[in-house]
Amino acid sequence: MASFATKVIRLSLKTVSAVSPEKAGRIAFRIFCRTPGRKPRNGKEKALLRVASPVMARSRSVTLSIAGGWVIARHFERPAGGRGPRVLLVHGWGSRSDYLAVMIEALLAAGSEVVALDWPGHGASPGRSLTLVQAVRAVDAAWRHFDGFDAAIGHSFGGATLACAAGAVVCDVPPRVPTRLVLIGAPSEMNWLVKGFGRMLGLAPAAQAVFEGMIERLSGRRIDGFDGARILGALRIPTLVIHAEDDKEVPAYHARRYGDAGPNIDLHWANGLGHRRIVSAQPVIERVMAFLADEANQVRLGLIA
Repeated sequence: MASFATKVIRLSLKTVSAVSPEKAGRIAFRIFCRTPGRKPRNGKEKALLRVASPVMARSRSVTLSIAGGWVIARHFERPAGGRGPRVLLVHGWGSRSDYLAVMIEALLAAGSEVVALDWPGHGASPGRSLTLVQAVRAVDAAWRHFDGFDAAIGHSFGGATLACAAGAVVCDVPPRVPTRLVLIGAPSEMNWLVKGFGRMLGLAPAAQAVFEGMIERLSGRRIDGFDGARILGALRIPTLVIHAEDDKEVPAYHARRYGDAGPNIDLHWANGLGHRRIVSAQPVIERVMAFLADEANQVRLGLIA
């Protein structure tokens, strides 16, 4: 059932759309891009931040410039004697790097260098809006600053962004392709999100067209070009997709689309872990570490003879 706020927005947009579908579509786009507040929403999130604090204290903050602003990355140096890959780690919508502290600890324990990005409007980065185009630009900024990454791990929106960054979906950003990729609870294509958002708000067809057109003008690409499954199937880079069939935020069909895209994609089910707990669950952490430590991959990276 739609919330009271959603019902009010629907009614307002319906009224606006009757006069100006253009205006209704633009309003919908602004709502679509609006990020949630940064304050912990409940005691559980406050506890997660407290537990993450000593882990995050091991990093240094790096400011990265992107078109129209800047973002913060947390850089964790490779531990002494470590020979693991340099890993880019990105969170989901409404989250922050701190909530990936368990994954960060595991990566550091495995000898990796880690760069964790806070998206615009999230964590330590400024702003109150985010688009996939901005997120791809943030990946590009991190890639240039740190001279590339051996592996990349993304949860939810972050996973979709990594796939799109690898596929160069933003017309003026080059492909950013790691040697290995891990997607956890990630959408496989943007059409699902954009069409679903329009249905939720009850957008009339003309207003929906304006809404989608704004995304296409920002990226220089049609909405159906934001298809992570198609991109990764074509690129053939080793990819681990982890998803829970009980995920209520990103349906399991997205994982199946990835799994069907090509033999380079390994689909692993982590049922019972939903959408958020999955990223810190020990069985998932162990599966990710095993994937990154694969001997053939390490030979390819020149980490072992």
